[in-house]
Amino acid sequence: MKPILVTGVGGSVGGLGQKIVGDLSDAGVPVRALVYRNKDVARELERKGTEVVMGNLTDLHDVHRAIDGCERLYFGMSVSEKYLEATVNVAAVAKHHGLKALVNMSQMTVSQMSITETTSSPQQKLHWLSEQVFNWSGLPVVHVRPTIFMEAFYFMAKPIEGDGKMRVPFGQARSSPIAASDVALAVSRILLNPAPHIGKIYQLTGPQSQTMDEIAEQYSRGLGKRVIYIDTPFEEWWTEFAPEGFSPHAREHVATMAALHKQNRYDRYTEDFKQLTGRDPITIEKWVSAMAKVKAR
Repeated sequence: MKPILVTGVGGSVGGLGQKIVGDLSDAGVPVRALVYRNKDVARELERKGTEVVMGNLTDLHDVHRAIDGCERLYFGMSVSEKYLEATVNVAAVAKHHGLKALVNMSQMTVSQMSITETTSSPQQKLHWLSEQVFNWSGLPVVHVRPTIFMEAFYFMAKPIEGDGKMRVPFGQARSSPIAASDVALAVSRILLNPAPHIGKIYQLTGPQSQTMDEIAEQYSRGLGKRVIYIDTPFEEWWTEFAPEGFSPHAREHVATMAALHKQNRYDRYTEDFKQLTGRDPITIEKWVSAMAKVKAR
């Protein structure tokens, strides 16, 4: 069997690429990881026997080196203003090499976008355009659209670590975060047997859509301490939260995610994850409990 290429390895939020590589390796199939800059991740993967290619998805030569010899590919990339350029590079090179399956990591917001409907997030616009590019390419593609990752939700509510107060500007909205490990498992299952999935779109959510108070209760049980939700004015939250070191592109994306939450645009639930994996998604309580144990080490 030819290696399965996993791009976007070495990213930060959720470490999705690394988790996909791990799941595929555990399944006993050859994997090639395209790693951008993160030499520590590259060394660790090589230590475990994974083939590693260091490269940049916006460099056409790097994309050729990564795809050559592969028949299946996972496309994912961190939030970037160059996302569309990377998409077109991958589509063109994958077409050239006769790729047999491409799993594209998108996001659930795209399901509410069209030629006439969009959002203020430049990243979400690029995800929508990327789906169009892959569809136009004629490649055998599968789109995966997860809702917000539990890791990103926790990141946006990070003051919770101090006083047990979940201060986010989400109003009375509902949300259904999903763990990155669950998204990785779903992607891996598709890559291992892509034929039945070609041309399909999978929208991945957590096990249920809940109010912010219900989510705070799950945090309480997972952390073993009382957590309460406080609906915080956006300006106040942004002053405290505003991610340091983020580009304007990434900052606008995070701000839009917060605004869309308040509009209840993340009140979504599907059984697509269970359809792909045969089990229910991890609950927030279980994910938070596991995360707390890791932090305590």
